[in-house]
Amino acid sequence: MKTLIMPSSLNQLKLNCDGFVIGIKNLSINMPYYFDLEDLRNINKEIFVCLNKNMHNQDIALLKNTLIKLNEYNIKAVIFYDLAIPNLANKLNLNYDLVWSQEHMTTNYHTINFWYEKNVKYTWISNDITLREMKEIKDNTKAKLMVTLFGYLPMFTSKRHLIKNYLKFFNLDDKSKINYMQKEGKDYPLVDDNGTIVYTDFILNGLKEKLLLNYDYIILNSFLIDDDKFIKVLDIFNKVNNDNIDRQEKQLNQLFNNLKKGFFYNETVYKVK
Repeated sequence: MKTLIMPSSLNQLKLNCDGFVIGIKNLSINMPYYFDLEDLRNINKEIFVCLNKNMHNQDIALLKNTLIKLNEYNIKAVIFYDLAIPNLANKLNLNYDLVWSQEHMTTNYHTINFWYEKNVKYTWISNDITLREMKEIKDNTKAKLMVTLFGYLPMFTSKRHLIKNYLKFFNLDDKSKINYMQKEGKDYPLVDDNGTIVYTDFILNGLKEKLLLNYDYIILNSFLIDDDKFIKVLDIFNKVNNDNIDRQEKQLNQLFNNLKKGFFYNETVYKVK
């Protein structure tokens, strides 16, 4: 099992991990930081380039050129949401793999196997399912699997600039990169960037679950995490084993007061009315 991080700065490319999930300016969303392609030149670890924006017609030329340009870089795979990417991949001679990542939809092995037959060899599993369901997927697919085990999780994305429109309507001058929505005593981080993104009020803690899942990759998201604390988080995840899990879990809980297990052991609370 390899550890990937979603870096929030160029400096985090020096951290002790197996690789990175990299967002690219104008073609990615839900990322802590957006890189230029040239930033990838000197990374000597596994690179997964996240082109997960819902593409528009005006994005296609840039997307196609970027997919071709990435052939010049030593990357492992491109992570996609929009089906324009596998469609373009069928027409282009790409020398890297693809990762199916549609967030709330990567929840069953039947669809994963469908994409695997279409030469999409990786899937980024949704955090909307239980640990039992994650294990079931692993037992029923040949695809390489990756899952987020630490960090704030994107709950909702809209193409509309809800924060900017609100500020403009009420003539408010707020240059904050992060805003918060208060609901039922909880604070949800909001980002207005290529649309509006709402994150969980809690930080997902999947430290113990790392030992229970036999996945190919785990992902640690540095979004909204202090740099010094994130270095400690990475060290904890790197060192954890069956013998020290209680001690490492205690250290993680000492760093944060809003850690939760998400849906690992509880099915979704969201119900259709």
